[in-house]
Amino acid sequence: MYIPALFRETEMATLHDFMRSHSFATVVTARDGRPFASHLPLFLQRGAGSQGALIGHMARANPQWQEMQADTEVLVTFQGPHAYVSPAWYAAQAMAVPTWNYMAVHAYGKARILPQEELVQALHQLVGENESVYAEPWQLEMTQEMREKMLDAIVGFEIVLSRIEGKFKLSQNRPPADRQRVMKQLAGQSDEDSKRVAAQMSKYSGER
Repeated sequence: MYIPALFRETEMATLHDFMRSHSFATVVTARDGRPFASHLPLFLQRGAGSQGALIGHMARANPQWQEMQADTEVLVTFQGPHAYVSPAWYAAQAMAVPTWNYMAVHAYGKARILPQEELVQALHQLVGENESVYAEPWQLEMTQEMREKMLDAIVGFEIVLSRIEGKFKLSQNRPPADRQRVMKQLAGQSDEDSKRVAAQMSKYSGER
């Protein structure tokens, strides 16, 4: 991913927090020389290896899991809030053009297919992560019938990460006055993504 220095995020805890908060990700491999992507919920294991590991599963009918056995690098992309930025919001509009503020993380690593017992554990982790926000979380009860009918229909995988890149493009290249104007405009928009970008701009600039 192309990342100018001003937009680069390298703090591992920050990158991991972002991946956990935006865990519905895109898994990209190469199939017959062409990119192939699946959109999947993933669970991050922070303490695995030097960069962490991602746990997930997909339908056995999805051919992508076969590419994960080839010992080749897998790319996983995580997309955060994003918003259009109008040059009309800058104090000086000469030579200004529209742009887009956004947050994204790319994670790279090699995958392995999980045996059934590890797949069951991965399903419990994924369900527990997503149900934890509810007052009465649903519990996964893995009966023998479910094992026989459902586990055969999916394939679990682990991607041990070797590299994580973060790009948080939040108007860091603009003067402080312009950043304040952009934050104010985005905070006043009707869509939630614009409001979230404004909040992230405030957080990462240290301005409240």
